[in-house]
Amino acid sequence: MPVCTVFFLPGLGLDATAAAPLGEALDDRFRLVPIEFAVPAGEPDAVDGSVDALTRTALAAIAREADGGPWILLAHSMGGKIAAAIAAHVLAGRTGPDGESGLFGLAGSVLLAPSPPSPEPMSENRRVRMIGWVADESTLDEEQAQEFLSGNIASSLSDADSASALQQLSRFPPSLWRGWLEVGSREDISHEVGTLDLPVTVLAGDDDDDLGSTAQPALLKDVYPRAHFVPLPSTGHLIAYERPNEVAKAIVELWDTVIEPAPQTPAEWGRLIASSRTDVEVRSNFAERAVPDDATYAPLALTEDQLATLRRLADLLVPQPGTARIDLAARVDARLAGKPGDGWRPAGLPDDRVAYRLGLDALAQTWPDSPADQRVLVGRLVAGEEAVAAFPTAELSRRWFEDVRVDLVQSWMAHPASQARIGYDGFATGGTAPEPVGFSELAAGRRESWEPRELGRLGDRHENHDQEQHERDDA
Repeated sequence: MPVCTVFFLPGLGLDATAAAPLGEALDDRFRLVPIEFAVPAGEPDAVDGSVDALTRTALAAIAREADGGPWILLAHSMGGKIAAAIAAHVLAGRTGPDGESGLFGLAGSVLLAPSPPSPEPMSENRRVRMIGWVADESTLDEEQAQEFLSGNIASSLSDADSASALQQLSRFPPSLWRGWLEVGSREDISHEVGTLDLPVTVLAGDDDDDLGSTAQPALLKDVYPRAHFVPLPSTGHLIAYERPNEVAKAIVELWDTVIEPAPQTPAEWGRLIASSRTDVEVRSNFAERAVPDDATYAPLALTEDQLATLRRLADLLVPQPGTARIDLAARVDARLAGKPGDGWRPAGLPDDRVAYRLGLDALAQTWPDSPADQRVLVGRLVAGEEAVAAFPTAELSRRWFEDVRVDLVQSWMAHPASQARIGYDGFATGGTAPEPVGFSELAAGRRESWEPRELGRLGDRHENHDQEQHERDDA
């Protein structure tokens, strides 16, 4: 049974058919869903080539197909710019084309020679020539399609793949072809996209003139600071056809090494977060918190040694059984570096960043090697029976350590997977629907129809108990 959905955004000249080689290369853990942009002009779903139109089409398709579980964006060329717009939309928690519900579950992206959020680099002569191919509103003829294909691959394709690509080019809507070249590719959405804190793999060919391996880091490093760039030798622009196995490998590695080791929000909870019951800001917070942690995280407020000490404390104070883990210490460090805190600090202590540095340095000097002794030390700190050398009294040490414990627990509780684990769904009482939402069943043992089933239907148990009681009374 698939555990992750992969939404494929094709590049210029291609349609959903271009996903076929990738579908054959992926294993059955992944459900591949291609997005169709190449709808003929005049049809209800036709797009004009602008970033906004393409993004709206993709968002609507993802909303229809998303199952509430994790999903990955797989985007080629033109689709790369749309993938950036989608990621920004999801992380901001915005509503979809219906104006009510949104999306949740984006876990990362694999980008194939992507067009950047900034204007796409392209020779003006080449742009003009390609626009001229559809000047009479007709699709590309056989010669033009062959010229485009030959100019975008580094080695020959199989007969079947070549025939498939040429067929797609020959039926690609002229209005979309021209709209992308004249409008979409020139648009600069960098400001709207900003910086996207997502795990991303970027594959690009060494023989791609405009969007190849040498160009991509400069185009995307400020957009995706966590991007991993993979150059592909002897590869042109049509990576989905030229290197489907390498694309599948990149998807599998992203899942196996980054996404799966992170806590997963159950699908039913994901659908609730995406629904119109959940407020935009809440959805945005959850979307950001659900993004898998960066294994190469470099501390922003603490030193590497201080972060290591905080991680040791986190393992003792907020144990996380199993293999799925949240890097609580890194999240506390990020908050200390500038994200909003709780607005107060214990009396007698310096500001949080200074107090953390002093306390962690002092703890590192006396940290026991034995796990049993570590637990004893933690217990004494909690009870106010042990003074951290950085602070003058055991009471101040206790206050500082209490703040540390609260920060770590809050970082765990803030994750949507944690709230699902403890069965808290009170976040779904704001919403974007015209009518206010909330709870209507306020009796003990009663659950609402919209609440996730993973919690169990306590109301059923209550009703069964009532029925049994009536039967006994009748007897």
